[in-house]
Amino acid sequence: MSLRTLLFFFILIPVMFVGMSIALVVSLFEHTGDFFSRMAAWWGRFAARIFGIDIEVTGEENYHAGESYLVVSNHAGMADIPLILGAMKLNLRFVAKEELGRIPVFGWALKRSGYVMIKRGQNREALKSLLAAADVLRSGRSVHIFPEGTRSETGKLLPFKRGAFLVAKKGGSPLLPVTIIGSNLITPKKSLRISKGRVRMIIGEPIDPARYTSVEELQQAAHQIISANLDKYSKAS
Repeated sequence: MSLRTLLFFFILIPVMFVGMSIALVVSLFEHTGDFFSRMAAWWGRFAARIFGIDIEVTGEENYHAGESYLVVSNHAGMADIPLILGAMKLNLRFVAKEELGRIPVFGWALKRSGYVMIKRGQNREALKSLLAAADVLRSGRSVHIFPEGTRSETGKLLPFKRGAFLVAKKGGSPLLPVTIIGSNLITPKKSLRISKGRVRMIIGEPIDPARYTSVEELQQAAHQIISANLDKYSKAS
């Protein structure tokens, strides 16, 4: 087991659970989940520093910190979540697997802080969960969804599922396409290995869902932008 993997288990996870415990207590008095969002952003930056991950962000001018967006990005590594939390200056909630919500302290904090738990593989229940994400957007907060539904082993972009784009149409917030390059080399799928390195995050111009007559058209537009940036900036790396 590598030194960075040991750091993950013996430093980062304990720090995370202490933070989750504090956030859980605070949530008894502060019901918006905004305190947890700030702690999660700090934890994301701390994780990147601990593991020697350099994050290069392009396109920060394409969004405003105080506004609400549905953020969609490709998903190539386990590091994607802390890197997004730490690098994006948004009051952000993730759509996460329902199983995570059952973990003591960790899952309780996620649910009380407005993270959306989704039942995968159960279409009607999954749709109900996704529509709850639209409510989060309408509350003025941002939501992140990985539209591929799983991590790519090679970093190559997978087909998008339509659920995220249904949320965009229902929630009414701009859709913010984000491309992540290099995280598959930091935390490969089906491996506990954690490597240092550089990750590029390209934030595209926001998309107005109202410009598209169907969910499928919006889905295709977002896929094209993320795919084009993946190709363009991968070659430039």
